[in-house]
Amino acid sequence: MKLNIKLLLLMPVLLSLSCKKYIDITPRGSAVVETAQQFYEMVSLPNRGYAINNFQYLVDDQWMRESDVIGKAKNLNIVNFTFDETENRVNLLSSSSFYNQAYSYINRWNMIISLVDGSTGDDATKLIAKSEARVHRAFDYFLLINTYAKAYDPASAATDGGICIMDKFDLEAKPVKSTVKDAYDFIQKDLDDAIPNLQAKPLDENHPSLAFAWALKAKVHLFKREFAAAKEAALKSLSYKNDIFDLVDYTAKGGPNVVAVVAPNNPEVLNYAYMTGYTEMNFAYVNIISPELRTLFGNNDARFNLFFTTVNASFLDAGSGTAYFNIGYKKFFYPTVGMKTTEVYLMLAELYARENNLTEAIATLNKIRVKRITSGTVNLAVPATIKETIALVIAERRKELLFGVNRFFDLKRFNLEPDYAKTIVRVFPIVNTTEPKKTYTLNPNSRLYIIPFAQDVLKQNPGLKLNTDEVIPF
Repeated sequence: MKLNIKLLLLMPVLLSLSCKKYIDITPRGSAVVETAQQFYEMVSLPNRGYAINNFQYLVDDQWMRESDVIGKAKNLNIVNFTFDETENRVNLLSSSSFYNQAYSYINRWNMIISLVDGSTGDDATKLIAKSEARVHRAFDYFLLINTYAKAYDPASAATDGGICIMDKFDLEAKPVKSTVKDAYDFIQKDLDDAIPNLQAKPLDENHPSLAFAWALKAKVHLFKREFAAAKEAALKSLSYKNDIFDLVDYTAKGGPNVVAVVAPNNPEVLNYAYMTGYTEMNFAYVNIISPELRTLFGNNDARFNLFFTTVNASFLDAGSGTAYFNIGYKKFFYPTVGMKTTEVYLMLAELYARENNLTEAIATLNKIRVKRITSGTVNLAVPATIKETIALVIAERRKELLFGVNRFFDLKRFNLEPDYAKTIVRVFPIVNTTEPKKTYTLNPNSRLYIIPFAQDVLKQNPGLKLNTDEVIPF
């Protein structure tokens, strides 16, 4: 059966601005998709970008230049950087690239899942195409629910406002907003349905592997505090892929200026997803780390010494104690939004700690550190308590999972636990001597941790309610 379906194969498409009007396709260079093989090839979508500018500075790891804040008109970056809860953020959000891009990808996955069975070709190809698309869809919904809603709280997830869930390609559908629990249930079902049909070594790096699917499943369970299931999934992921790139050896060989490591050659990568695109790490002015994170790295960490600089006044304030990522994508590919093997090790270390297996937790952390720390204290000693051990895990997560979504998501989930909740305190400016220093505070229960839906989404669906107490300005 021939399917005369015009699909935009050059993503992204601007669509799905709301739940009410989910799909609005304007093809540019369309193609007729007729076969199962063509649907399967659609799963591979290089250069998927998820711009994090809606929440980039709501963390303790990133920083802004003083000239981008002092004397500037208030914008969303400044509101976030100064933890300004007085501002109605919807006024500053005419649209959200993060939201629209994620839903444009979901539309693609829904096309594959809903339509491949009507194409010509063998059933095995149809099944693997649907299964791989489900993994990508689960990943996108996981990003959305953790950005636009509260962190998963077992006590309230069934009533906490979530996001729009669309489970099939349907031009006439009018989905309603889910709860947080509904969204997580949907994500878990997609992964559980997909995993039995995936491959350990798929066609190319943009097709999801078993290692990636199990890693994502571990992350979903971890965020739900289903620790036993998360541990089982993490171990399963590592059984398929457990590489850790040796940055200590890489340092000895001269690092990225001598030996280039492009994306396909970084053995840690499980999923290629970016903040903006594969060239993103060239843009140093948005990749400034805070003085706190710079101090956390210390002096003997290859993750800092290989990739960061503190001296270029074009991109940072001299004397501020900040630093920025200084290595272009052609010299070294550093994953940001996508998952990698070391994240699985870090999840596993946390899970061992939570079951009070502190020795194994630290041993797992040290598997990473032995390939990251060039001298001094490489192997951490085993602390006396679960709390101290998880504090070490959190510190390693901050140093290993740079940029992207991870620190923002981590702060949200840990803020639900009194032992790990953090009040972020930011003193600014540091260098400027004419502007008075102020102390800005982000409390663990701040509404800023829930990003509001943007105006374009709200206009398309007047019935869509915000997950914060902010006001829709129309």
